[in-house]
Amino acid sequence: MMTAAAFAQLLIALAFVSIPMVRHRYGAAAKAAAEAELSRQGVRTTVLAEHNMRFDAGGHETAVPVAVALVMTVLAALNLAGNQWGATLSWVFQSIVLLGNVVILYTNVTAAKSVQAAFQRKNDPELRRVDARALLAAAEGAFPRWVMPYLQNARHAVVFGGSLLVLIALLAG
Repeated sequence: MMTAAAFAQLLIALAFVSIPMVRHRYGAAAKAAAEAELSRQGVRTTVLAEHNMRFDAGGHETAVPVAVALVMTVLAALNLAGNQWGATLSWVFQSIVLLGNVVILYTNVTAAKSVQAAFQRKNDPELRRVDARALLAAAEGAFPRWVMPYLQNARHAVVFGGSLLVLIALLAG
């Protein structure tokens, strides 16, 4: 059963690095589309950079998923080796990954509302008049059709399903 858990952890690792890879490949196009939308709204196109809003794979958009992928890979290796630490650490980190993915899913669903609220809190009158829903729609439109919703939904399915499989395997073991 722990072999299946390890396999699920490796799939979760791949799922976590998939989005930064896509953002690395298509982030510049998303940024250009977002800037075009800002221009259409009559807002200076530099406002995104001024407020550290990115569509590429820089910063925490890469560091966090890569860190999660590394942890999942180490756990998978420990579980395949039959090391007792694998099970112990899997309880802790798999639970964190499962709960973290709930937060990720929530932020995906509420992105436009959250970004609009964040814009309203800024001390920048021009940023406050940005239509965040249109901005995010323009950026998303620059990614290939298979990214949203297909890759995004597959990623969530792998993380949720794989995490549940790991936790069930730990209960059975």
